[in-house]
Amino acid sequence: MQRKLHSLTSREKEFCRFYANSGCIRESAAYAGYSQPGKSGLALLQRKEINDEIERLFKEKKQNPRQLASLGYERLAFGNVSDAIKLMFSENPHGENLDKYDLFNVAEIKRPKDNAMEIKFFDRIKALEKLENSENGTDSTGSEFYRALLGGLKKSDSGESGDEQ
Repeated sequence: MQRKLHSLTSREKEFCRFYANSGCIRESAAYAGYSQPGKSGLALLQRKEINDEIERLFKEKKQNPRQLASLGYERLAFGNVSDAIKLMFSENPHGENLDKYDLFNVAEIKRPKDNAMEIKFFDRIKALEKLENSENGTDSTGSEFYRALLGGLKKSDSGESGDEQ
């Protein structure tokens, strides 16, 4: 039986929303409540209606910079830091394939003299405040940011470089 887009379950829609935001299969399936996130996420991405919904969400994000910024703040506020912790405790972080880690919430990584690793995360409270202010319409700096972001998107859509000043 073939399901149509409107017949996606709420959990499948949540997976699509999280995936469109993060691009991480395992994390998206876990947030959506699947008990075997890696396996379930891969199975979901093999379905056409799931891919259609993700594509629709990607297009919507590109057209709405305010939503794009809100999704970024949401990911900073609620994102998982377990990959950063795994990296910190790994034996040889230089030799590891770093692109397998989700380090979106990491603001800074330092190696002090004693060869330890120091990881600084983005401030979750500030991200929550930005989310709240953008939802209430009280974020004046956000509106400037959105205008600049929208201008950049329009330039990229028209093929302008944006490097010349």
